[in-house]
Amino acid sequence: QVQLVESGGGLVQAGGSLRLSCAASGRPFSSYGVGWFRQAPGKEREFVAAIRRSGGSTSYADSVKGRFTISRDNAKNTVYLQMNSLKPEDTAVYYCAARVLDDTSYAYWGQGTQVTVSS
Repeated sequence: QVQLVESGGGLVQAGGSLRLSCAASGRPFSSYGVGWFRQAPGKEREFVAAIRRSGGSTSYADSVKGRFTISRDNAKNTVYLQMNSLKPEDTAVYYCAARVLDDTSYAYWGQGTQVTVSS
């Protein structure tokens, strides 16, 4: 089992940047594929980005492609989400999630971190 803790959220102006971190404890993080999701008020949770266990393959939602970058440092048991050119519509609670096998459901979730982008 793995425990996930997100950090790095905050308030930023449109066009600014933030880097979110997802720190894991428990089993070695390299055993897990990791995804970032977000949920805005009154909306469904949506996929943002994912990285495979090896770190060699990433995927992104169309809405963030070219602006967000997911990466991982397995030695630090941490996955990052670098968010650039932020827009007000990126405002949401961001969650990281982990899964043991790629292309399966995410079984482990963090508590979330708030990102607010002002116009």
